[in-house]
Amino acid sequence: MALYITDECINCDVCEPECPNNAISPGEEIYEIDPMLCTECVGHYDEPQCQQVCPVDCIPKDPNHEESKEELMRKYEIITGAA
Repeated sequence: MALYITDECINCDVCEPECPNNAISPGEEIYEIDPMLCTECVGHYDEPQCQQVCPVDCIPKDPNHEESKEELMRKYEIITGAA
């Protein structure tokens, strides 16, 4: 399951550099997460790094992009070329 950023985002800029897949970018009003690139840090870290650094806790799982750990690992392998 990919993550997403809610409208509680305060644009503090701490999440974007923490994303190992470059899935986070500035949107029109708040930061956004590309669900095609988000692996919840599977393959890189044990926990999603953006959630760890977010001071307002506004990065939940996206119910519109449900994926198993195996699917997230496969996405990681494709993105990084580790397949």
